[in-house]
Amino acid sequence: MRRADLALILTLAATSVAAGDLAYVTCQNGNALSVLDLDTGETRATWDVPGKPAGVAVASDGSVFTVSPDDATVRRYGPDGVVQADIVLDGGPIGIVLDAPRARLFVTDWYNARIWVLTTDLAHVTELITGTAPAGLALSPDGRWLASADKDADQVSVFDADSLKLHRTVKVGSRPFGLRFGPEGRLFVGNVGSNDVTVLEPDTGMILATVPVGTRPYGVAFAKGRAFVTNQYEDSVSVIALDTLQHLRKIAVGEYPEGIDTTSDGARLVVANWFENSVSVIDAQTLEMVDQIDTADGPRAFGVFIREDTE
Repeated sequence: MRRADLALILTLAATSVAAGDLAYVTCQNGNALSVLDLDTGETRATWDVPGKPAGVAVASDGSVFTVSPDDATVRRYGPDGVVQADIVLDGGPIGIVLDAPRARLFVTDWYNARIWVLTTDLAHVTELITGTAPAGLALSPDGRWLASADKDADQVSVFDADSLKLHRTVKVGSRPFGLRFGPEGRLFVGNVGSNDVTVLEPDTGMILATVPVGTRPYGVAFAKGRAFVTNQYEDSVSVIALDTLQHLRKIAVGEYPEGIDTTSDGARLVVANWFENSVSVIDAQTLEMVDQIDTADGPRAFGVFIREDTE
């Protein structure tokens, strides 16, 4: 369903996308990043990003960090799309998360079972050891915990984000890939091998629930008391109630959905559709898709990719 087909839904939508929100969508096939104005539904800019970018992290000041697996490079862009710094890493970088209060970045190394710790100026600080093939990274809302999804180890590694010491490892479902902390601090892990989401308490490692979802769950985001999980092989997003941890329903989106993030007002979800070169916009209250916006080729948006434009 394209933009023209969604005109009636847009007219009837009860809420609006947060004015000025921008989505920074890494587009792997196109070696690009699409900057989307979510208020107007237009592409504000398209940046050249070499090396097949996938991972992305956005700072409130407009800095954008990208991870390009093909040339093993992390880049920092200014709000104008100009490269401010870059670093070539010896391995297979893929996932990224920003720890803004401590001015640090964390980047997973798929090949060497580790996390690089960098400054936001992209200076190397240290490395953390994980399980095999770490993919997604997440930082808890209170900044206490850093978690990595160690895909080939079927586990999550939880670190003290301040001391950088390993707190514990927790066995989850098969082949965890994307993960994110919920608003109450619980960790939600998408297991692409077992088609479910593991919900756990990071401090104790207690498994609170295992929730069946669609085929190959990838990314996780939160809004309006619910978790939203992209299902790559079903062209859908699963909705999970945060109070009961029960699967509620699935929402049809574009082809092969991957990255997902929430607008600054918590009213909408934005989903990157890798095979359809678009993002789908979902109303978090009505659970309806209300817009679809074109991107460059192969959008992945693996990380936190939406910020409020305050300029």
